[in-house]
Amino acid sequence: MDARWWAVVVLAALPSLGAGGETPEAPPESWTQLWFFRFLVNAAGYASFMVPGYLMVQYFRRKNYLETGRGLCFPLVKTCVFGNEPKASDEVPLASRTEPVETTPAWQALKLLFCAAGLQVSYLTWGVLQERVMTRSYGATATSPGERFTDSQFLVLMNRVLALIVAGLSCVLCKQPRHGAPMYRYSFASLSNVLSSWCQYEALKFVSFPTQVLAKASKVIPVMLMGKLVSRRSYEHWEYLTAGLISIGVSMFLLSSGPEPRSSPATTLAGLILLAGYIAFDSFTSNWQDALFAYKMSSVQMMFGVNLFSCLFTVGSLLEQGALLEGTRFMGRHSEFAAHALLLSVCSACGQLFIFYTIGQFGAAIFTIIMTLRQAFAILLSCLLYGHTVTVVGGLGVAVVFAALLLRVYARGRLKQRVKKAVPVESPVQKV
Repeated sequence: MDARWWAVVVLAALPSLGAGGETPEAPPESWTQLWFFRFLVNAAGYASFMVPGYLMVQYFRRKNYLETGRGLCFPLVKTCVFGNEPKASDEVPLASRTEPVETTPAWQALKLLFCAAGLQVSYLTWGVLQERVMTRSYGATATSPGERFTDSQFLVLMNRVLALIVAGLSCVLCKQPRHGAPMYRYSFASLSNVLSSWCQYEALKFVSFPTQVLAKASKVIPVMLMGKLVSRRSYEHWEYLTAGLISIGVSMFLLSSGPEPRSSPATTLAGLILLAGYIAFDSFTSNWQDALFAYKMSSVQMMFGVNLFSCLFTVGSLLEQGALLEGTRFMGRHSEFAAHALLLSVCSACGQLFIFYTIGQFGAAIFTIIMTLRQAFAILLSCLLYGHTVTVVGGLGVAVVFAALLLRVYARGRLKQRVKKAVPVESPVQKV
């Protein structure tokens, strides 16, 4: 059984061997350009930072450095390894979803419109640029086909650098709670976040953008499976119903839509494996961040800590591979790519701020509805701009998926209302 699974991975990593005479969309120039090899090289680069860092943390803990340590490095070690226990007088209450002075329905409607427009513009632009950067050539002329940008990790670095700058400015300009979490704990969420972003960008070389969006929308299915198998968690009947509808809708889309031009079963398999990796890493990131919020930090502090380690990991890995200079040279050769990458990073950073603000003002349910509609608009926009073909049955499958997601949000909201009426106690501040 293990040999068969390994053969599947090898077939996906070597699309030219299973193409059956067809040409993959982006054939690798050499074995060093294969996605599986690049993943292993990137992982090795991150491990060269994570493993020594983990050993140092364990060393300082065994030595009880917090009690015996002295010297210039003591504050740095304390912040990175042990953290700071916040005092009651130092804590700044996180912004709860309380009504401000302007409580008129018109003002609330304007704020909701502002949040919805900000999220839609940020992430629709981000999606269009993501597909443009990873699937189209730059510098093409009548005599030259141009060249494609292939280093997903360099793109992840650009996104994280700008997000780090935005989060840092927000921490400086806006009052934040006293930070108490050990800095090294951000590294785990940062590592999974970098790997999920890499898988997301890399998957676009093998599957279409609409397929990627539907894979993200169906993330609730593996989450429920893991909760049932690992945590022995029970679910309501409507949760099973919506998960089943999502499965049916995704199946209708994948089975009815024809293959992309110049694709093959092997390249599609590679894309699906990368999408599975994205979902797995992204699920770990959200769960780890949820645990970190026990330290009473703000969302902006979380954004800063995760992006700080993401920048360290990606810069170190790119330097070890010698790819940082090559990515910079590509930007120098193609000013259009530089503009696209910069705008992509701006949209990613601004989108994160809109997420925090929307959840703080209107709650997670409204935010989920806005983002669900954004995914549907993203598929439509991608089909219009890049010519993806979707059959009538495939379009119906997409509609089933998003109807199930909206039904899930509605049912969860009704359930929360019943719980509040049954137990009329003051609810805690919602975590972002």
